[in-house]
Amino acid sequence: MSSRAVLEVIALDAEDAVAAQAGGADRLELVADMAADGLTPPVDTFAAIRAAVDIPLRVMLRLADGFAAGDTDRLAEAARRMRGAGADEFVLGFLDPHGGVDLNAVKLLVGELDGCAWTFHRAIDRAADRDALRKQLDGLPGLDTYLTAGAAAGVDDGLSTLLTETARSGESGYEPRIMVGGGLRLDHLPGLLAAGIDAFHIGGAARPTGWQGPVSAEAVSQWRTALDTTP
Repeated sequence: MSSRAVLEVIALDAEDAVAAQAGGADRLELVADMAADGLTPPVDTFAAIRAAVDIPLRVMLRLADGFAAGDTDRLAEAARRMRGAGADEFVLGFLDPHGGVDLNAVKLLVGELDGCAWTFHRAIDRAADRDALRKQLDGLPGLDTYLTAGAAAGVDDGLSTLLTETARSGESGYEPRIMVGGGLRLDHLPGLLAAGIDAFHIGGAARPTGWQGPVSAEAVSQWRTALDTTP
């Protein structure tokens, strides 16, 4: 079994996906509309990306900016459409108005996913009680990853939380892998890797010209090399 750290890259289209894979990405997160922090992409975009690359793809299930589920019937329909098109990994996460997990919305979608692997995304960084959220989601089918910076403002603010949660790996609610993303920089990697974190997520860091420009294979390769060569 390889000990290689997982590198996930945000892709908006097939061009991004091809560049990310060429640079050494292990997995893609597929989204649309980064101005709204990433929404569910069109099915035809998923199909084009799926045809262009052979690495795993996780599709965002989110209809509007913010962390409220909104119209759960539309969310469920989006999940069914993506499943029908062949999607088999997903990203989701919803909070109620008080900062607790919206368990009804999450469970509804998990039911639609029918055992598919999924990530609970950075909604955890806005949660009123991270530990309570993890305990409530514990045991849901397919939940294998938390995408988190440890804090709403990003990794700089969340480092201590990331290290604390990593140290609890294996406890109830702490079995899913921690994937670090959100203000992540190359200089964060040595400390995170040394703590045992083995999954990393980049978006803007893969796009030297900003979100209006494409993913750069060279930028992704820089991260791949750093992950593979850091002691």
